Formats: sequence, structure tokens, C-alpha cells
Amino acid sequence: MAYKCNLSNGQQVYIENQGMQTVVTVYSGSPGQQQQASTGFQTGKWTVVPTLFKTASGVILRIESEQGQSFVQLQAGGISTINGTPTLSDAEVLSLQKVEATPSTSMPPMEPMKPMEPMKMGDMEMKMNPMQMRMGNMSMEMGSSSPATSGKRFCPQCGAPVQTGDRFCSSCGYQL
Repeated sequence: MAYKCNLSNGQQVYIENQGMQTVVTVYSGSPGQQQQASTGFQTGKWTVVPTLFKTASGVILRIESEQGQSFVQLQAGGISTINGTPTLSDAEVLSLQKVEATPSTSMPPMEPMKPMEPMKMGDMEMKMNPMQMRMGNMSMEMGSSSPATSGKRFCPQCGAPVQTGDRFCSSCGYQL
């Protein structure tokens, strides 16, 4: 049998006795984000329903089993056993709800991203595959073996404009 408690800030704790072992799972989630911490402890078979306490330092779980009492500390996503008996006189008892089992944490697989649609804003245009960008009379193309079709060419050395038939840059003399 498993038990669940809703803690603050979207956190939930699930406690389940699996034979001689107690499994404690803490879930926390918000839109677009999920986290889980789960730990098992050898406690023996429970003799009574566990008790959950809210203290100033976090949440403490008391488990009573055939092997005696065990205490587990739940703090900021961490789960650990406590040696000895903690002081619980000022602690608030949290209610546990009976559930069938600890929920599965498997998430549906991510869908592949859709290709980027061509964008146009004013005189700027951008396309993918091959990547092309145009703004005014300037253009850039990547991923294509054919030269850019804008008609404008520039010297790779100094960036000065050159003509299609030029063999040398008229500005720096670089061999094209």
C-alpha cells in the first residue's frame, strides 16, 4: 500500500512499503519542469500507517515497523535517515492519503521540432535549408554549393566590392 501527501510549492511525497523496504519518493513540478528524488530504506514491514511531520527544518517521516521506529528527513529534494529520535513536540502532523501505488514518472517522448518557417520583417528576410539572410541589398547564404545570387561580391581580404570578372581586388590587390 502507498500513501501520498501534498507538500507546499507543488511538491508531493509518496511513501510505499515494499516487503521489508520503504520507498520514499519526492516529486516537485511546475509548468515545463519536473524533478524527482526517490530512496529506499530497509525498515521492515509496517505495523501502523506512517506519520508525516512538518518541522521548522523540513519534513520528517516516522515509520513504525516490526524492526522498531525509523525516521526519514525530507529537505529541499534530499532524503536521508535520521539517527535517534527527533523532537517532534512542536511539529505539525500532515495528513496522508491512501493511493494505489506510486505514480509512474515516464514522460511522453518529445516531438521533433518543426522546420523554421521563412521569416520576413520589413526589408529583412530569413530562410533555412540552405540558410539565407537578406537585408536591403545585402545577402548571405550558407549550406549551398552554388554562389549567392544577389550579384554583389566582396573581397575576402578587405571587404571591398568586386565585380564578377575581377581577378584581383582593385582596393588591396588580393588575388580573387
